[in-house]
Amino acid sequence: MIPAAPIPMQPGTPKRWQALWREAVRDPRELLALLGLEALAEGLSEAAARQFPLRVPRGFVARMRLGDPHDPLLRQVLPVLDEERVVPGFGLDAVGDAAARRGGGVIHKYAGRALLIATGSCAVNCRYCFRRHYPYAEDTAASAGWREAVALIAADPSIHEVILSGGDPLSLADHKLAELTDALRDVPHLRRLRLHTRLPIVLPERVDAGLLAWLHSLPWPVVVVVHANHANEFDASVKAAMAALRQTGASLLNQAVLLRGVNDSVKALADLCERGHEAGVLPYYLHQLDRVAGAAHFEVDDATALALHAVLAARLPGYLVPRLVREIAGQPGKTPLAQRATATAQ
Repeated sequence: MIPAAPIPMQPGTPKRWQALWREAVRDPRELLALLGLEALAEGLSEAAARQFPLRVPRGFVARMRLGDPHDPLLRQVLPVLDEERVVPGFGLDAVGDAAARRGGGVIHKYAGRALLIATGSCAVNCRYCFRRHYPYAEDTAASAGWREAVALIAADPSIHEVILSGGDPLSLADHKLAELTDALRDVPHLRRLRLHTRLPIVLPERVDAGLLAWLHSLPWPVVVVVHANHANEFDASVKAAMAALRQTGASLLNQAVLLRGVNDSVKALADLCERGHEAGVLPYYLHQLDRVAGAAHFEVDDATALALHAVLAARLPGYLVPRLVREIAGQPGKTPLAQRATATAQ
């Protein structure tokens, strides 16, 4: 078969998401120059940037504040010297992924749900990522045409929900996603499909006609869990992407991470919850930081987290208050922080 020639771009035609991905900023010094923050270069970590390279779409950079060294979006992506500190309790596998790996990119931690490491690729490399040290080269579900992953799920009738994660599953082309879901259609015990993705936030152009057609075609209820940590991440393009996703019938939830210097105030958290709701996204989880090596400078202590959450709950209606949780390796689900604090006190 002769592959179809690419459709030529007409003047004024918006760029496809793949082109925008390729044009992402990958040089920390370029990022600082774009924001007029060249003076911050002395605080960059070349070692951290080599180990976990900077990658950030230019549309996400455009939401950062010029000349603001404390911009909450910049802080999430800039590799800094703090990442080089060795801090006790912070390791390479913060949430026990290794013990739950079943092969074929499948992680099976919780009853009824299997998580697929669809790919190791992301449109943005968040510095606090709990999988920044994950061995993607040896364990992704898409690498073998999904066959091993689908076989593992089909062989276990207790699995009713498949969660696509990564990396970011929406970094895969539509036809790769369709390969998986076409194979999963023959699994009789599958009831739900969930996508954990940051792309509609950092690269909303990914929500295009092909992706929407794929979502429309799926036979199961679909939950899309996006990941935004600050209200400034929701611009007009993100709101449009959320509206398009909702029109497929998908339920939209947001999970955030409580991050020092990003959203560790009641105002920042309330603005995030309300801005997300305006875009049709309900708050789901507010995670305490997973203690991954290189991310200690983002940690907010539990007492402060609980105090912030209590004030947030008093300020907002219940449906706008995310559950404050921590993931603890070996536990049967996410642990509410208040429950953990009570158990520790006893």
